Amino acid sequence: MLKRAARGVEDYVRSAPGTYTWLLILLITTSVLKHVSPRTAHWILERRSTNIHYLLQDPVRVLIQSALWIDGGSWLFYVGLYTVFHAQAERWLGTWRWLAVAFVCHVLATYVSEGVLAWAIHNGTVSEQKRFTLDYGVSYALAGVVAVLAYWWPRGWMRWAYAAGVLAVYGVAMLRGRTFTDVGHFTAALVGLGCYPLVRWRFSPMRRGWRWRGLVAPPPFG
Repeated sequence: MLKRAARGVEDYVRSAPGTYTWLLILLITTSVLKHVSPRTAHWILERRSTNIHYLLQDPVRVLIQSALWIDGGSWLFYVGLYTVFHAQAERWLGTWRWLAVAFVCHVLATYVSEGVLAWAIHNGTVSEQKRFTLDYGVSYALAGVVAVLAYWWPRGWMRWAYAAGVLAVYGVAMLRGRTFTDVGHFTAALVGLGCYPLVRWRFSPMRRGWRWRGLVAPPPFG
């Protein structure tokens, strides 16, 4: 029984190679931060932040590198989130299409959130020093993938209820928090829902019915 369970876990991980490779990178970078001084950790993260300064100076580098570090929370917590959301999306869409959705959401949400921050700086609402704020992490990509999974559900009330729930969660957080990061999360969710043209022809595994096999069975095609 244990061998069967282990084989099932191995097959599941193999079916989402991008998700678990990303998690491995996050494990390495998280370990690095734990073994350096706070000052060095701040320098590492500042150099990889998608703040206004670096988006103007070196956008491609920071947009990629910023998504390789965890902003708060334990690595194991992200293992759970990635398994529930990223792995399912990758298995459903295929690695490259899933990665495209995640990256588009990460990039657009970053620019919108930093644009809001730049507007606030221009109007004197926040300090000019916020141009160099730390802004890194995987949450924008995650929010976008969580949202695109609305189309993982078959057409009908479940799809609409899921989409409404995602928008409610991120919308309420934005209204309560009112930070540029909250704006980024809500934007990422909107972009994820806007990725329908990329996923409209993908078969919904939940057409098989609401059952465990619909979640863990191998994807119908790559």
